[in-house]
Amino acid sequence: MSRINKNVVLALLTLTSSAFLLFQLYYYKHYLSAKNGTGLSKSKGSRIGFDSTQWRAVKKFIVLTSSQNVPVFLIDPLILELINKDFEQVKNTSHGSTSECKFFCVPRDFTTFALRYHLWKNEEGWFRIAENMGFQCLKIESKDPRLDGIDSLSGTEIPLHYICRLANHAIHLVVFHERSGNYLWHGHLRLKGHMDRKFVPFRKLQFGRYPGAFDRPELQQITVDGLEILIPKDPVHFLEEIPHSRFIECRYKEARAFFQQYLDDNTVEAMAFRKNAKELLQLAAKTLKKLGVQFWLSSGTCLGWYRQCNIIPYSKDVDLGIFIQDYKSDIISAFQDVGLPLKHKFGKVEDSLELSFQGKDDIKLDIFFFYEETDHMWNGGTQAKTGKKFKYLFPKFTLCWTEFVDMKVHVPCETTEYIEANYGKTWKIPVKTTSNMTRKIFTNTRERWRQQNVNSAFAKLRKLIPTHPPDKKLSKNETLRLAMRYINFLVKVLGEQTLQQTGVAAQGNILGLFPQGSHLPDRTLLGDYQVPSLDPSPNVV
Repeated sequence: MSRINKNVVLALLTLTSSAFLLFQLYYYKHYLSAKNGTGLSKSKGSRIGFDSTQWRAVKKFIVLTSSQNVPVFLIDPLILELINKDFEQVKNTSHGSTSECKFFCVPRDFTTFALRYHLWKNEEGWFRIAENMGFQCLKIESKDPRLDGIDSLSGTEIPLHYICRLANHAIHLVVFHERSGNYLWHGHLRLKGHMDRKFVPFRKLQFGRYPGAFDRPELQQITVDGLEILIPKDPVHFLEEIPHSRFIECRYKEARAFFQQYLDDNTVEAMAFRKNAKELLQLAAKTLKKLGVQFWLSSGTCLGWYRQCNIIPYSKDVDLGIFIQDYKSDIISAFQDVGLPLKHKFGKVEDSLELSFQGKDDIKLDIFFFYEETDHMWNGGTQAKTGKKFKYLFPKFTLCWTEFVDMKVHVPCETTEYIEANYGKTWKIPVKTTSNMTRKIFTNTRERWRQQNVNSAFAKLRKLIPTHPPDKKLSKNETLRLAMRYINFLVKVLGEQTLQQTGVAAQGNILGLFPQGSHLPDRTLLGDYQVPSLDPSPNVV
């Protein structure tokens, strides 16, 4: 009996030990390895195997989408960059020939895919199957901005993002929607009140911080880490688009309010102008794109987009802005080759360049080149009849995409500040009389430019004349008085024989510090100065 009890006890101990050993192996595989994998994310270039949480989540997602014929494609910046570095080898990799996980096993919190929504045939069914496969999914919806201009449909919601979590990794599915400008758009990922804000670390998402616009990419199928996936055929171009993809909508609500207060011009002449202006803008965009020159809507064209979501029918031209560093020497010939002869060329590349091309039906294309300073930007303007030059100052701005007359074009992201710099605080009120608008702009910009140039001239003058102590600050009047006395002193030192020659030269040097132009009256403060006769006891400081 005791022998039987010993055998039973021994068997129980063996069984218990085996069970405990299996539990340790299971714990090590599913918990410690995952924990170590997360820790490796801080080590650049670290790799883990095909049993990683990341790879298993991606594989399961690919199986899910393939079985449902959902054509997702990879847009994850980290993975695309890794693939691009070894692109030729990846393209030649066949299914099943991979022995090492190099891409999808890189430690990270998310893997990002995209989907063109109009190709998704069974959204609700896909969602249920995903949950049955172990994914926990969060769906983010919002109003369709394409319908904001239609009152009866403006509340329609569309899916923008899916976040599907499996274990400690998540798949971010960005839903791209077709826009009339022949491009793809995704919306802002904005959580609603009832949503779990701890579902995933949302701040680490690469897409969704703001709406974005992308060229429609051509796709190709490749094998990555044993998984067949679709990626953009030109991954470099797609990666370059990401940091510059921010999109802002036209303000449809404000435009409707504008037209309730100021009736739209639907005359035959106005409609014809808008049609011709749209064609001119399309031709200009096509020409500049071929040259690789980035542009944005400026002046009256930008005002029309921002204020009324349309071309201003009485503006008589199309206005574009270009950074001077993007200027190409063949830009004039390129426009002439497409039937737009040069009408005016003002300024130089190094200073206030402006080009004007003649479109059909007397519509002009005006291109203003912008120059960047430390704390502002500016572009020059020249009055064609008088030749007077003006300087338009703008606060620094960045560029965003928008949709205008069925085109994807750039506008300043800081649009209100940009327009106020051009038209002042009353830009919401239409001014159809060109002379009044011109006079207002003329006065404001002339004064800004005059003041800036005068300040610059006095700064140069203060560096030339000695003061005691050396760092003493002088007012403008004190600077002028001291400059005159300094000239007087130099004349006396050089002697009577060269008096006249020296005085004229000194006077010219001082005057040369100040900008020329009849709109700068401050220059006359020195213009009438005559070198005085020698004083035997000049008062020199």
